[in-house]
Amino acid sequence: MQWLPIARDAEVSTRPLAVVADGVPLVVYRPEPDADPVVFADRCPHRLVPLSAAVVEDGRLRCAYHGWEFDASGACVTVPSQGPIPPRASLPPGPPIKIFDGTIHVLAAGLPAPDPTELLTNEDPALRHGWHPVGLATERLDEVQLLGETFRLAESRTQERWGMIWLAPDEPKVGLFTDPDADDRDYAGAWLPPARTPASAGLVADNFLDVAHFPFVHAKTFGAAEEKTVPRYEVTTEPYGCRSVQEQWFDNPEDPGVLAGIRPVRQRRRATYVYRAPFQLLLRLEELDAGAVKTILFFAQPESATSTRIYTKMLFHGIGGVPDPSAEVIAGEVAFEEAVLAEDLELQQRLRITGLPLRMRDELHVRADLLGVHLRRILAGFAS
Repeated sequence: MQWLPIARDAEVSTRPLAVVADGVPLVVYRPEPDADPVVFADRCPHRLVPLSAAVVEDGRLRCAYHGWEFDASGACVTVPSQGPIPPRASLPPGPPIKIFDGTIHVLAAGLPAPDPTELLTNEDPALRHGWHPVGLATERLDEVQLLGETFRLAESRTQERWGMIWLAPDEPKVGLFTDPDADDRDYAGAWLPPARTPASAGLVADNFLDVAHFPFVHAKTFGAAEEKTVPRYEVTTEPYGCRSVQEQWFDNPEDPGVLAGIRPVRQRRRATYVYRAPFQLLLRLEELDAGAVKTILFFAQPESATSTRIYTKMLFHGIGGVPDPSAEVIAGEVAFEEAVLAEDLELQQRLRITGLPLRMRDELHVRADLLGVHLRRILAGFAS
């Protein structure tokens, strides 16, 4: 039998530690300060997020993305977005371990299977048949990076929409959506500075559509007030796209009506998600009690296998109780959205998977993932 060293026993605590054995990523930790160490594959079965980014509380390992919790045996004990725990939610058994000479070793023959490799990456040839954002019109670019290649704008198929330049390397299968065009003429708007992430554009789009990660990834901004349980919602399919309209409860302490004692802080909003392949996304948040509307246009540029550029435009109406918010109010909203995006980017820095899994069996999907399931099915059809 071959035993592989993974960590010094003294350096393993209740803080999960990422290690590698024979090329296989593992996580090792102690459920309690004086407990024996345990080892599992370094991925949550739900979305394959590294469990080395998790935290341990009361002996349970809690995933940083959606808060799924696992006990020391690997059994799933909590799925916050819903009550019943689905089959296959528990962690596969980790490799046998033993400690000698002060070092933790794992049995090579017991190592878990590697991560899935059939993924939609940023350099998938099928993405050549889509419109991609490649820069703001104000950037005055001559060349851009897309799908692992360099394109000269003057020699490429391009168009301008919403103050952005779009490029399709080959004949596009589908056009740009038109949802925000009317509002774009009437609402006050502002761009966030473009951001970059090592995560693939497919994973970035999946995160934007996800409705269950707010209480965990965004706990420092707005997530602490969000409900962990996700009510059932519907998704309507469209050609190479989909949309979902959901009514949600949220805290609105900045509403002038709340400050004046006219309305309660807990209010209703209508959230409309719109997706069009490959990476066009929109979220419109309508405050049903206060009357304000915030629309987020969100686009991802798959630059290379290890880089995605993110563009975010905010459209505002009625924020602060006035139809056209002031520059100061808009600046505050943009700064807040930058902080929200930064929380997503922080977790994406920890991702190891290089693309979006399109085979349903590679991940464990639950009721709250309905938008993500549609995203995968649409991209699978787009890539075929």
